[in-house]
Amino acid sequence: MDVLMELARIVIAESNAAQTIYLREKGGDRAFPIEIGFAEAFAINQRLDGSPFPRPLTHDLLANTIKALGGRLDKIVINDLRRLDPSQYRQTFIATLYISQDGKAVEVDSRPSDAIAVAVGLKTPIYVAGEVLDAVLNSQPTLEEQVGMLRERMEMLDEQVQEAEQRLGSEEFTAQVPAEVLKEYRRRVAAMKHEREAIRRAVQKLEEDRE
Repeated sequence: MDVLMELARIVIAESNAAQTIYLREKGGDRAFPIEIGFAEAFAINQRLDGSPFPRPLTHDLLANTIKALGGRLDKIVINDLRRLDPSQYRQTFIATLYISQDGKAVEVDSRPSDAIAVAVGLKTPIYVAGEVLDAVLNSQPTLEEQVGMLRERMEMLDEQVQEAEQRLGSEEFTAQVPAEVLKEYRRRVAAMKHEREAIRRAVQKLEEDRE
């Protein structure tokens, strides 16, 4: 059974590139965090603040496309938690957009961060499958899994830094973003690099302790 959730808070850390959103059971006490990239956290935060850009960004484009095609986003559901690659330790949340269009039900696979960014802008209900909520609240990673997840985090940071630097290199992006926001964006990129180095040292220490 799907559980109705609400976006309890979004944490944009000053010294950590891993941004975090917290989902909480509506009318209940169960809650859990989801780590997301800076771009997604930025998009969600802008929508919560009601501060639209002069021109639509990616999540605005998706929401506008759904509307233009006569569709309605009924809900999003975080409906799975699994390892996408058996060789990886980190488990990944899977989400689905449920869209109604001309009397038909359309399901679209999505990352939870993207789904939530669109849902926040359209004020669409956010759900989590009951089994996913139970799994995330009861999971306890082993030392080996912790090392593996940290390594995967480093790889993800590499991708996020590359993506962020590509955005900063885009004249279209920098032209429509206020100078203060660009300054903050660049600071976040520096934080990602700092976190990556900190994780590298932590992994080295954990491996030494394991030996």
